[in-house]
Amino acid sequence: MVNCAIEVTGLRISRGGRLVVPDLALSVPAGQIVGMLGPSGGGKSTVMRAVVGVQRVEGGDIEVLGLPAGHPRLRQRVGYVTQAPSVYGDLTVGENVEHFARLLRVASPGRAASRAIDRVDLTSHAGARVDALSGGQRSRASLAAALVGDPELLVLDEPTVGLDPVLRRDLWDLFRGLADDGVTILVSSHVMDEAGRCDRLVLLREGEVLADDTPTHLLERTGAADAEGAFLALVEEAAA
Repeated sequence: MVNCAIEVTGLRISRGGRLVVPDLALSVPAGQIVGMLGPSGGGKSTVMRAVVGVQRVEGGDIEVLGLPAGHPRLRQRVGYVTQAPSVYGDLTVGENVEHFARLLRVASPGRAASRAIDRVDLTSHAGARVDALSGGQRSRASLAAALVGDPELLVLDEPTVGLDPVLRRDLWDLFRGLADDGVTILVSSHVMDEAGRCDRLVLLREGEVLADDTPTHLLERTGAADAEGAFLALVEEAAA
């Protein structure tokens, strides 16, 4: 595995005629949980779309696992979970996850689907149609679909939105276990109390990186008590 899972330099992205990412540089170390935190509309989803190769960019370079973002050889190596559930409502959870396993040409797709569903604690709902699930359950079904190929890199766009505290804790425990096994995780959130679960934090505002540091160093640098306080302190520092 490469030492740096994601390397972004000089990234420029416009949407709707507006420059939303002016000149982004970002490095994501392999085998770590890197949290991209910031307010809604700050550019987190746009950057993630660029990393997985589904966002048109105006300039810059993005290297993912040693290859250009969006390269065909990355399809099985990178798992991506969007904010909106990306599974089919008229199929069951099991059918959905097995479908994605077959698309990725995973060996023993049925067995792989069962394992992925179990990892997100949806085994009891494997036979349920997705359109009959709660919002949180649909989000976990999407995560199972992303996990079924055993990716080296997981890109998760606000995966815990709408989940109760117990499920949020359980998912973060899953993320930590994956990272301990060598999987790199880039996860976005606007819930600042999730910051302490990350190995590294990228604070993003208006498409610009305010800070890229470990949670401990970030709090020491700003003198804040938590990630939200650190973010606000850095916003004030940038405006001064």
